Amino acid sequence: MPLLNYTTSVSADKSIAAIQKALAKAGASAILHEFDDNGNIMALSFRIKMPSPDAGGEVHDISFRLPTDWRAVQRRLQTQRVEPRYRTQEHALRVAWRITKDWVEAQLAIIESQMVTTAQVFLPYAVTSNGQTLYEYIGQNTQLLLGEGTKQ
Repeated sequence: MPLLNYTTSVSADKSIAAIQKALAKAGASAILHEFDDNGNIMALSFRIKMPSPDAGGEVHDISFRLPTDWRAVQRRLQTQRVEPRYRTQEHALRVAWRITKDWVEAQLAIIESQMVTTAQVFLPYAVTSNGQTLYEYIGQNTQLLLGEGTKQ
């Protein structure tokens, strides 16, 4: 089955703008573009005010980093039976950001419906005090996920 949005003609810039608009509507107070060495946007970092989980109700700015790996998308497109025009770097950028846009919009919809909280959805992308995402931190500290009796 071909990759989601593999035929999109929407530019990466338009998808990124749609993501920024959705995040701003959801309460983001800042959004930052991160570029690779070729000037392609490879991640969006954003900040959202969130209440403390404790009873105090204090509000804190939490930063998140949402990567979008167009190279992985290009590799996937190259292994599928798609036309050569869909296997280029430029097209992979379009597809990657379109997939990310769809994901962000879907996550914000379930947040808005109050099925989940912002923290529940974006937690893996929360930026820790050392600049890593929580996902990256846990990946390097897998013992945090191991329960008692499962130590290796």
